Amino acid sequence: MGRWWSAIALCCAAAVQAAPPARVEIGYQVLYNGSQLATANHVLEHDGRTYRLTETWEGSGLLALLGEVLRTSRGKIKAGRLQPLEYVDKRPRRDTATARFSWEENTLTQEFRKGPQVQPLPPHAQDRLSFLFAPAFHAPGAGRLEYNVADGKGIAHYQFDVVGRERLSVPAGEFDALRLDQVDDGGRATQVWFDAARSYLPLRVLVVQKDGTRIDQVAARITVTP
Repeated sequence: MGRWWSAIALCCAAAVQAAPPARVEIGYQVLYNGSQLATANHVLEHDGRTYRLTETWEGSGLLALLGEVLRTSRGKIKAGRLQPLEYVDKRPRRDTATARFSWEENTLTQEFRKGPQVQPLPPHAQDRLSFLFAPAFHAPGAGRLEYNVADGKGIAHYQFDVVGRERLSVPAGEFDALRLDQVDDGGRATQVWFDAARSYLPLRVLVVQKDGTRIDQVAARITVTP
């Protein structure tokens, strides 16, 4: 009975989902086996029709010498869903990776080191930034979430199962969170927690490798502009 009512609640939440604030900035701590590895700052800006996502990533300690990573995603918002148009990943001393999505022509063009590689646009297409913020525009229901995530170098297929609600404590505060889980074919487990009370913004991403290595990205601060 409990699972049945949980499913109903999740479907109702999806039905009444409101768009996130016009501008949201989330600062994350990135931990490697519990030690500070880096800081990441995500900014979402949208006007209800288009969106832009920016991520800056800077290593801690000696990793700071590697410089700042900049990732951007821009696109459209259609029927409450994100449709990325262009994803760019810039890193010091490395070629820029790009992914361009043509929804009209149903093609995906990726480029990294070699020339542009064109292929059919896969279903549930997103990029490395947009898939994390997709639930903020279309709340998860009770079923499975599928994404084909492009990053300019290739495509990763993600299948997340909705586990349910739980209390989550992160440096940014304590939240009523919705947890999604995935275990891929290589034995890597990924868990993502979204703020169920504030437009399903991403609060924490935990990746546990097959060998037990843990990479944990937790929200340290959240700034919202209506």
